[in-house]
Amino acid sequence: MTQPSSNALHTSALTSLPLLARGKVRDNYAVGDDRILMVASDRLSAFDVIMGEPIPGKGELLTQMALFWFDKLGDICPNHLTGDAPESVVSPEEAPQIRGRSMLVQRLQPIPVEAVVRGYLAGSGWKEYQESRAVCGVPLPEGLTNAAKLPEPIYTPAAKAAAGEHDENITFERTVEMIGLQLATRIRDLSIAIYKAAADIALTKGMIIADTKFEFGLAPDGTLVLMDEVLTPDSSRYWPVEGYEAALAAGQNPPSYDKQFVRDWLEQAQVNGKPWDKTAPAPRLPREVIEKTAAKYREALERLVG
Repeated sequence: MTQPSSNALHTSALTSLPLLARGKVRDNYAVGDDRILMVASDRLSAFDVIMGEPIPGKGELLTQMALFWFDKLGDICPNHLTGDAPESVVSPEEAPQIRGRSMLVQRLQPIPVEAVVRGYLAGSGWKEYQESRAVCGVPLPEGLTNAAKLPEPIYTPAAKAAAGEHDENITFERTVEMIGLQLATRIRDLSIAIYKAAADIALTKGMIIADTKFEFGLAPDGTLVLMDEVLTPDSSRYWPVEGYEAALAAGQNPPSYDKQFVRDWLEQAQVNGKPWDKTAPAPRLPREVIEKTAAKYREALERLVG
């Protein structure tokens, strides 16, 4: 496993390729009309707001983790990797900027559905369950508590929002209206299969994947392809197995490997003497929060692939 470099990259600045879009974390550049260079920056978003301070090494760690999972899960679903070296499509001067933090991928027609799978009750799912005993229209048994393992993983999709907006939880029936029954069903079934396989692998490493989200696209020949990032701490809720039972018994959130540490700090952060309202600009992250978050991402990767 390569160690991430100490220089943080908040925003890439390639001039040899046309910029397609900047997301919360990734900068995407066009490589001809059939490929995309995805550069994972060290930006961190929380509550759909991009923090001003980068997390050193985060983009490289996310990329290594995504590549690990694409390799493990390739027999379940094809993915968007081309197998070509990202450095081969930029100028030699720009190669150090993208090395270790980039993927050269197929250009696909993205499907506007976040494919969310939950194996445990947490976050917005826990909030929704308390109100309705259901999550995204999926009924659940009475008596579940925060962080409880669900009888079976459930599919709770979301509609992808525009930049700066919050993704919206929707029902499976709504995805059928959006993309048709056959495609909606295939995405649901594939997502649950991928989650189950990954959760089993993670457990052997002493890690619980509480929930995750996948993104899919269609290749020109109509093949359904797993794309974007996969099973990183940015898109998934990872818990170490140690500490889980105690947190469950206490009704608390288990310790996590994702950006929950930043979210918890932001929940109590003050701006001009008032609680932050979760709109940009975000409060400045203290060095301690940046360092602890970077350490969490490193530990997650080391446990998984070390």
